[in-house]
Amino acid sequence: MTPADVRAERAGSGSQRFVRRWPRRIAVTVSFVVCVLGSMVGVGVFGGTPIAEAAGGLLAADSTHLAPASGAFSIWTAIYIGLGCYTVWQWWDDDTRALAWPAITSMLLNAAWILVVQAGWVFGSVLVIAVLLGVLALLFVRCLRRRPSSAIEAVVTDGVFGLYLGWVCVAICANIAAALAGAGFDGFGSPQWWSVGVLAVATVVGVALARFSRGRLAVAASLAWGLAWIAIARTVSEPSSTVVAIAAGAAAGVVALTAVVARVRAPREIAG
Repeated sequence: MTPADVRAERAGSGSQRFVRRWPRRIAVTVSFVVCVLGSMVGVGVFGGTPIAEAAGGLLAADSTHLAPASGAFSIWTAIYIGLGCYTVWQWWDDDTRALAWPAITSMLLNAAWILVVQAGWVFGSVLVIAVLLGVLALLFVRCLRRRPSSAIEAVVTDGVFGLYLGWVCVAICANIAAALAGAGFDGFGSPQWWSVGVLAVATVVGVALARFSRGRLAVAASLAWGLAWIAIARTVSEPSSTVVAIAAGAAAGVVALTAVVARVRAPREIAG
Protein backbone atom coordinates (compact mmCIF):
# COMPACT_ATOMS: atom_id res chain seq x y z
CA MET A 1 0.00 0.00 0.00
CA THR A 2 1.41 3.36 -1.01
CA PRO A 3 1.60 6.38 1.34
CA ALA A 4 -1.18 7.96 -0.69
CA ASP A 5 -3.40 4.92 -0.09
CA VAL A 6 -2.70 5.07 3.66
CA ARG A 7 -3.63 8.74 3.78
CA ALA A 8 -6.80 8.06 1.81
CA GLU A 9 -7.77 5.22 4.15
CA ARG A 10 -7.20 7.39 7.24
CA ALA A 11 -9.22 10.21 5.72
CA GLY A 12 -12.03 7.80 4.93
CA SER A 13 -12.11 6.30 8.42
CA GLY A 14 -11.98 9.80 9.91
CA SER A 15 -14.95 10.84 7.78
CA GLN A 16 -16.88 7.75 8.86
CA ARG A 17 -16.20 8.46 12.51
CA PHE A 18 -17.31 12.07 12.02
CA VAL A 19 -20.58 10.93 10.42
CA ARG A 20 -21.23 8.39 13.19
CA ARG A 21 -20.78 11.09 15.85
CA TRP A 22 -23.28 13.49 14.29
CA PRO A 23 -26.45 11.77 15.59
CA ARG A 24 -25.01 11.67 19.11
CA ARG A 25 -24.01 15.32 19.05
CA ILE A 26 -27.37 16.37 17.67
CA ALA A 27 -29.15 14.26 20.31
CA VAL A 28 -27.20 15.98 23.10
CA THR A 29 -28.06 19.40 21.66
CA VAL A 30 -31.76 18.60 21.26
CA SER A 31 -31.89 17.21 24.79
CA PHE A 32 -30.35 20.40 26.15
CA VAL A 33 -32.96 22.48 24.32
CA VAL A 34 -35.74 20.28 25.75
CA CYS A 35 -34.20 20.63 29.21
CA VAL A 36 -34.12 24.43 28.97
CA LEU A 37 -37.68 24.58 27.64
CA GLY A 38 -38.78 22.36 30.52
CA SER A 39 -37.11 24.71 33.00
CA MET A 40 -38.96 27.63 31.47
CA VAL A 41 -42.25 25.82 32.01
CA GLY A 42 -41.12 25.23 35.60
CA VAL A 43 -40.75 28.95 36.27
CA GLY A 44 -44.14 29.79 34.79
CA VAL A 45 -43.34 30.48 31.13
CA PHE A 46 -45.53 28.97 28.36
CA GLY A 47 -48.46 28.78 30.76
CA GLY A 48 -46.65 26.62 33.28
CA THR A 49 -47.10 26.88 37.03
CA PRO A 50 -44.02 27.80 39.09
CA ILE A 51 -42.73 24.70 40.86
CA ALA A 52 -43.32 26.25 44.30
CA GLU A 53 -47.01 26.61 43.42
CA ALA A 54 -47.51 23.38 41.50
CA ALA A 55 -48.84 20.16 43.05
CA GLY A 56 -50.71 22.07 45.72
CA GLY A 57 -47.57 23.84 46.91
CA LEU A 58 -46.02 20.63 48.25
CA LEU A 59 -42.62 21.66 46.88
CA ALA A 60 -42.67 25.18 48.32
CA ALA A 61 -40.04 26.33 50.83
CA ASP A 62 -42.57 26.19 53.68
CA SER A 63 -44.08 22.80 52.84
CA THR A 64 -41.84 20.43 54.84
CA HIS A 65 -38.88 20.46 57.20
CA LEU A 66 -36.60 19.35 54.34
CA ALA A 67 -37.58 22.02 51.83
CA PRO A 68 -34.71 24.43 51.00
CA ALA A 69 -35.34 28.18 51.00
CA SER A 70 -36.13 29.65 47.59
CA GLY A 71 -32.62 31.10 47.21
CA ALA A 72 -31.25 27.56 46.88
CA PHE A 73 -32.76 27.16 43.44
CA SER A 74 -30.49 29.79 41.93
CA ILE A 75 -28.01 26.93 41.56
CA TRP A 76 -30.02 25.84 38.54
CA THR A 77 -28.64 28.84 36.67
CA ALA A 78 -25.11 27.47 37.12
CA ILE A 79 -26.23 23.94 36.21
CA TYR A 80 -27.98 25.04 33.02
CA ILE A 81 -25.05 27.22 31.98
CA GLY A 82 -22.77 24.24 32.64
CA LEU A 83 -24.93 21.90 30.60
CA GLY A 84 -24.89 24.45 27.78
CA CYS A 85 -21.09 24.57 27.92
CA TYR A 86 -20.96 20.77 27.86
CA THR A 87 -23.29 20.73 24.86
CA VAL A 88 -21.04 23.13 22.94
CA TRP A 89 -17.85 21.34 24.01
CA GLN A 90 -19.02 17.90 22.91
CA TRP A 91 -19.28 19.12 19.30
CA TRP A 92 -15.49 19.51 19.20
CA ASP A 93 -14.38 16.64 21.42
CA ASP A 94 -13.70 13.27 19.77
CA ASP A 95 -14.35 11.09 22.82
CA THR A 96 -17.76 11.84 24.31
CA ARG A 97 -19.59 8.57 23.74
CA ALA A 98 -19.23 7.34 27.35
CA LEU A 99 -20.78 10.55 28.68
CA ALA A 100 -23.20 11.49 25.92
CA TRP A 101 -26.04 9.05 26.42
CA PRO A 102 -26.24 9.37 30.22
CA ALA A 103 -26.05 13.15 29.77
CA ILE A 104 -28.91 13.01 27.27
CA THR A 105 -30.96 10.87 29.65
CA SER A 106 -30.32 13.21 32.58
CA MET A 107 -31.47 16.27 30.66
CA LEU A 108 -34.63 14.56 29.41
CA LEU A 109 -35.40 13.27 32.90
CA ASN A 110 -35.02 16.79 34.26
CA ALA A 111 -37.64 18.04 31.81
CA ALA A 112 -39.84 15.02 32.59
CA TRP A 113 -39.66 15.75 36.32
CA ILE A 114 -40.93 19.28 35.75
CA LEU A 115 -43.82 18.08 33.58
CA VAL A 116 -44.78 15.41 36.11
CA VAL A 117 -44.85 18.02 38.90
CA GLN A 118 -46.89 20.31 36.66
CA ALA A 119 -49.42 17.50 36.38
CA GLY A 120 -49.54 17.23 40.18
CA TRP A 121 -48.10 13.70 40.33
CA VAL A 122 -45.75 14.16 43.27
CA PHE A 123 -45.14 10.46 43.85
CA GLY A 124 -44.46 10.09 40.15
CA SER A 125 -41.90 12.89 40.44
CA VAL A 126 -40.12 10.89 43.16
CA LEU A 127 -39.72 7.98 40.76
CA VAL A 128 -38.39 10.29 38.06
CA ILE A 129 -35.88 12.00 40.32
CA ALA A 130 -34.74 8.63 41.72
CA VAL A 131 -33.92 7.45 38.20
CA LEU A 132 -32.25 10.80 37.52
CA LEU A 133 -30.08 10.36 40.60
CA GLY A 134 -29.00 6.92 39.40
CA VAL A 135 -28.16 8.25 35.93
CA LEU A 136 -26.14 11.13 37.39
CA ALA A 137 -24.25 8.74 39.67
CA LEU A 138 -23.32 6.62 36.63
CA LEU A 139 -22.35 9.75 34.72
CA PHE A 140 -20.18 11.01 37.56
CA VAL A 141 -18.39 7.66 37.85
CA ARG A 142 -17.65 7.78 34.13
CA CYS A 143 -16.33 11.31 34.52
CA LEU A 144 -13.99 10.12 37.28
CA ARG A 145 -12.66 7.33 35.06
CA ARG A 146 -11.66 9.79 32.36
CA ARG A 147 -8.43 11.72 32.45
CA PRO A 148 -9.35 15.26 31.35
CA SER A 149 -7.06 16.53 28.62
CA SER A 150 -7.53 20.15 29.71
CA ALA A 151 -8.92 22.35 32.45
CA ILE A 152 -11.88 23.15 30.21
CA GLU A 153 -12.76 19.47 29.86
CA ALA A 154 -12.48 19.00 33.63
CA VAL A 155 -14.92 21.87 34.22
CA VAL A 156 -17.53 20.84 31.62
CA THR A 157 -17.51 17.16 32.67
CA ASP A 158 -16.46 16.61 36.30
CA GLY A 159 -17.51 20.10 37.33
CA VAL A 160 -20.88 20.31 35.62
CA PHE A 161 -22.11 16.80 36.36
CA GLY A 162 -20.69 16.89 39.88
CA LEU A 163 -22.66 20.07 40.55
CA TYR A 164 -25.77 18.46 39.06
CA LEU A 165 -25.36 15.27 41.14
CA GLY A 166 -24.78 17.08 44.43
CA TRP A 167 -27.88 19.20 44.03
CA VAL A 168 -30.09 16.24 43.08
CA CYS A 169 -28.91 14.43 46.23
CA VAL A 170 -30.54 17.22 48.23
CA ALA A 171 -33.52 17.64 45.90
CA ILE A 172 -34.56 14.01 46.21
CA CYS A 173 -34.76 14.37 50.00
CA ALA A 174 -37.06 17.37 49.65
CA ASN A 175 -39.06 15.59 46.94
CA ILE A 176 -39.64 12.47 49.04
CA ALA A 177 -40.61 14.60 52.04
CA ALA A 178 -43.11 16.51 49.88
CA ALA A 179 -44.67 13.32 48.53
CA LEU A 180 -45.00 11.83 52.01
CA ALA A 181 -46.47 15.06 53.38
CA GLY A 182 -49.03 15.02 50.59
CA ALA A 183 -49.97 11.49 51.63
CA GLY A 184 -50.45 12.58 55.24
CA PHE A 185 -47.24 11.16 56.69
CA ASP A 186 -46.29 12.98 59.91
CA GLY A 187 -42.77 11.62 60.44
CA PHE A 188 -43.91 8.94 62.89
CA GLY A 189 -45.27 11.71 65.10
CA SER A 190 -41.97 13.60 65.16
CA PRO A 191 -41.34 15.32 61.81
CA GLN A 192 -38.31 17.20 63.15
CA TRP A 193 -36.39 14.09 64.21
CA TRP A 194 -37.46 12.17 61.13
CA SER A 195 -36.01 15.02 59.07
CA VAL A 196 -32.79 14.90 61.09
CA GLY A 197 -32.54 11.19 60.22
CA VAL A 198 -32.89 11.96 56.51
CA LEU A 199 -30.24 14.67 56.81
CA ALA A 200 -27.92 12.13 58.46
CA VAL A 201 -28.33 9.86 55.43
CA ALA A 202 -27.63 12.79 53.09
CA THR A 203 -24.49 13.54 55.10
CA VAL A 204 -23.26 9.96 54.77
CA VAL A 205 -23.87 10.10 51.02
CA GLY A 206 -22.02 13.42 50.76
CA VAL A 207 -19.04 12.11 52.74
CA ALA A 208 -18.95 8.94 50.62
CA LEU A 209 -19.00 10.97 47.39
CA ALA A 210 -16.23 13.24 48.64
CA ARG A 211 -14.00 10.33 49.57
CA PHE A 212 -14.79 8.26 46.49
CA SER A 213 -14.12 11.18 44.16
CA ARG A 214 -10.92 12.18 46.01
CA GLY A 215 -12.37 15.53 46.95
CA ARG A 216 -14.08 16.69 43.78
CA LEU A 217 -15.31 20.09 44.92
CA ALA A 218 -18.31 20.60 42.63
CA VAL A 219 -20.39 17.72 43.98
CA ALA A 220 -19.60 18.62 47.59
CA ALA A 221 -20.24 22.33 47.00
CA SER A 222 -23.71 21.84 45.54
CA LEU A 223 -24.67 19.28 48.19
CA ALA A 224 -23.48 21.56 50.97
CA TRP A 225 -25.25 24.48 49.27
CA GLY A 226 -28.59 22.66 49.33
CA LEU A 227 -28.16 21.55 52.95
CA ALA A 228 -27.23 25.07 54.02
CA TRP A 229 -30.40 26.46 52.43
CA ILE A 230 -32.47 23.90 54.32
CA ALA A 231 -30.90 25.30 57.49
CA ILE A 232 -31.77 28.83 56.38
CA ALA A 233 -35.35 27.87 55.56
CA ARG A 234 -35.93 26.30 58.98
CA THR A 235 -34.56 29.44 60.60
CA VAL A 236 -36.46 32.13 58.71
CA SER A 237 -39.68 30.45 57.57
CA GLU A 238 -42.24 27.87 58.58
CA PRO A 239 -42.10 25.17 59.61
CA SER A 240 -39.36 26.60 61.79
CA SER A 241 -37.13 24.16 63.65
CA THR A 242 -33.91 24.90 65.47
CA VAL A 243 -33.11 21.19 65.60
CA VAL A 244 -33.41 20.71 61.84
CA ALA A 245 -31.58 23.98 61.14
CA ILE A 246 -28.61 22.91 63.27
CA ALA A 247 -28.60 19.42 61.76
CA ALA A 248 -28.70 20.76 58.19
CA GLY A 249 -26.00 23.34 58.89
CA ALA A 250 -23.79 20.71 60.53
CA ALA A 251 -24.36 18.36 57.59
CA ALA A 252 -23.31 21.07 55.13
CA GLY A 253 -20.14 21.73 57.13
CA VAL A 254 -19.23 18.03 57.39
CA VAL A 255 -19.66 17.44 53.66
CA ALA A 256 -17.62 20.52 52.74
CA LEU A 257 -14.84 19.74 55.22
CA THR A 258 -14.61 16.12 54.10
CA ALA A 259 -14.23 17.18 50.49
CA VAL A 260 -11.47 19.66 51.32
CA VAL A 261 -9.57 17.10 53.41
CA ALA A 262 -9.98 14.41 50.73
CA ARG A 263 -8.70 16.81 48.06
CA VAL A 264 -5.65 17.77 50.15
CA ARG A 265 -4.85 14.12 50.87
CA ALA A 266 -5.43 12.84 47.32
CA PRO A 267 -2.02 13.86 45.85
CA ARG A 268 -0.25 12.27 48.83
CA GLU A 269 -2.17 9.00 48.42
CA ILE A 270 -1.38 8.89 44.71
CA ALA A 271 2.28 9.63 45.40
CA GLY A 272 2.39 6.93 48.06
